[in-house]
Amino acid sequence: MVYPGKSTKSYDTPKHPWQAARMATEVELVKKYGLRNKKELWKSHSVLRRFRADARRLLAESAESELTGHAKTEADQILAKLIRFSILKSDSNIDDILGLQTETILERRLQTQVHRLGFARTARQARQFITHGHIAIDGKRVTVPGMMVTKEQEMAIDYYGKSPISKEAHPERPAQIASSLVEE
Repeated sequence: MVYPGKSTKSYDTPKHPWQAARMATEVELVKKYGLRNKKELWKSHSVLRRFRADARRLLAESAESELTGHAKTEADQILAKLIRFSILKSDSNIDDILGLQTETILERRLQTQVHRLGFARTARQARQFITHGHIAIDGKRVTVPGMMVTKEQEMAIDYYGKSPISKEAHPERPAQIASSLVEE
């Protein structure tokens, strides 16, 4: 019997553990996005795999006839979720889900967005700022670097108000953010 509070694994590991080409691309992605380990990469890959599986199933149903009822509702919900997270464009359809790459999922993580918006010098520093509680969304502290960020939340990312890094003169604050605030 499993302990009821224990969460189950939310990702799948690679089927063949020692493929040099796959391992090299994984290492590049881990470095590029400042991930803690490959497990985080595998999680995003599993999320994408689930979206693709749903899309393939819905496309198979639509090949027989036009999507109606529950299948149409499910397709609209999947598309709405991916559009809300800016993974797909607003005029996309189910076919576009099959063309997504793992990098598109990694781009929507809070850690990546903090780095891209210039709140941290590197992706690793962005991760550190988030886990130490220096980053907030809509004024609420967020401590999960792997959180998926919607387009609306992306515009509301800022330093946490009580954080020492929120002060303009803090030495760890990136120069471009500090200088842009001084100019305003």
